[in-house]
Amino acid sequence: MSVTSESVRQLLNSADFGDRLRGTNQLRQLEPAIAFELVQIAIADSNPRVRYSGVSIIGSLGEQDRAKSLEILRDRLFHDSELDVQAAAADSMAALHFTEAFEDLLEVYQKSTEWLVQFSIIAALGELGEPRAFEVLVEAIADPNELVCNAAIGSLGELGDPRAIAILAPYASNPDWQLRYRVVQALKHLGTEAHTLLQDLAKDPVEAVAQEARASLATA
Repeated sequence: MSVTSESVRQLLNSADFGDRLRGTNQLRQLEPAIAFELVQIAIADSNPRVRYSGVSIIGSLGEQDRAKSLEILRDRLFHDSELDVQAAAADSMAALHFTEAFEDLLEVYQKSTEWLVQFSIIAALGELGEPRAFEVLVEAIADPNELVCNAAIGSLGELGDPRAIAILAPYASNPDWQLRYRVVQALKHLGTEAHTLLQDLAKDPVEAVAQEARASLATA
């Protein structure tokens, strides 16, 4: 059976949760302008799984109407009852490069006590490349939650601010090799000033870390 705008609309308006979720997933097979119209049905769904899928998908459809997309994502970021939907809103804001949402993301980050929401916002701030995020990321790198810390390390690299080198330096000797690997990935975005630290990491006892550091130096 072929997927059409009408068949997807019927699924999205079905009383059956499985149908609505299937309809949301089929939006990817429609023309973007039509999918953008229909995804708004999913985002308003009573079921959080459907809303999550819709909010995630709008990250690839939002160019159809950036103003409307930002309005929708702000509403879900601030008001959705489900943490993963809030987190998906932050992800989609970053995918659409909504730098104008910086203050919104910062406000929710500072108010939330939920690691999933904080993690997604910290990752989003790096993807946005927003220079004002530097101090927030420096604070987040000390978060006791390892996932938030890792996201902050990556985002500091994405900002490309060489001030991050001094912040990252202590983590280059962290016992967790995966965190050291993340540091290497961040340092390669920070210019020649990061070379000394990368040279040290090129001697790391874990080959994956050392190899990544050598590759970063080779392409610098």
